[in-house]
Parts: sequence; structure tokens; C-alpha cells
Amino acid sequence: MAKDQRKAAIRIILIMGLVSLFGDVIYQGARSVNGPYLKVLGANAAIVGFVAGLGELLGYAIRLLSGYFADKTKGHWLFAFIGYGALLTVPLLALTGTWQMVAFLIVLERVGKAVRSPAKDTIVSQVSKRVGTGFAFGLQKAFDQLGGTIGPVFFSLFFYFGARGNKGLADYQKGYAFMWIPFVLVM
Repeated sequence: MAKDQRKAAIRIILIMGLVSLFGDVIYQGARSVNGPYLKVLGANAAIVGFVAGLGELLGYAIRLLSGYFADKTKGHWLFAFIGYGALLTVPLLALTGTWQMVAFLIVLERVGKAVRSPAKDTIVSQVSKRVGTGFAFGLQKAFDQLGGTIGPVFFSLFFYFGARGNKGLADYQKGYAFMWIPFVLVM
């Protein structure tokens, strides 16, 4: 019985790790080009800084509330699913044409991160008791870091090999459109 519980725990950790990996491909990839994309759409440096700062502020402040409500409702899986669902905002950036809409979607993605992070960490911590906390979080973090590297590398390679040279609106939109693939894998 204990061996079966250990296998189940490792399976959950691996699944959450893969979800985290593809989620990081999406949002870290987007974060690597969000500023230049806003600039292409006409936003100035102050707006880019404000949007990034507001997104980070909300992304950390809302974690207190989402963690509290995830615990109170025991809805950790629901909060994780909703938070990862908010990654939909990234491929939707391919359909935008104004910096205001891009700014809204960037901030909304950060809010999604705030909703999913405490829930995801709680899920991993609950199953980690069966395999060891260090092992569980180390494995999950390794997937996380891999995804955080792949996302920006993807955009770099895309702009190097796939863009028309001027890195205009259409090029950014094509790059964001590719994020539908990891989004489907996350969900």
C-alpha cells in the first residue's frame, strides 16, 4: 500500500511539474517580449514600466487572498486550474492591436499566477510527505526552471529564424500565437 501511495505521489508531482513547465514556457516566453510588444503598439517606457509594476504588485498581493480562500474552501485543484487557465491571456495577445488591451492581458496573466501559485504549492506539499519534501519541491522546481528557460529561448529563436527582420506587429503576434500549443498542453 505504501509503495502505491509513493507511486501516486510521484505521478502527481511529475504531472504538476509538467504543467508548471509548460506554464512557464508560456508566461516567461511572453514576459521576455511584452515590453517591446507594448512599444511596437505605441506605449512609452513609462507605460511599460507601470504595466509591469502593476502586474507584479497584483501578482504578489493577491496571493495572500487566493491562498487563504484556497485553504478555506479546500479548493486547491480548482484554484490551480483557474490560475493556469488565466494563461489563456498570453496566446490571446496574438489577437490584440492596442497597447491598452495588451496591458490588460499582461496584468490579468499576473493575477492568474497569484491564483495558481499558492494552490499549486499546497498540492505539491500535500503529496510530498510520501516521497520527501526536498525531493518533491526540487523536482517540481527543476521543471519550473526548464520551462522558464525554454520560453524566452523560443522567442529568441523565433525572432532570429522566423521573423521578417523588422520585428513588427505581425511578428510578435505570430510568436504569441505559438503559445496556443503549450497552453493546450497545460490544460
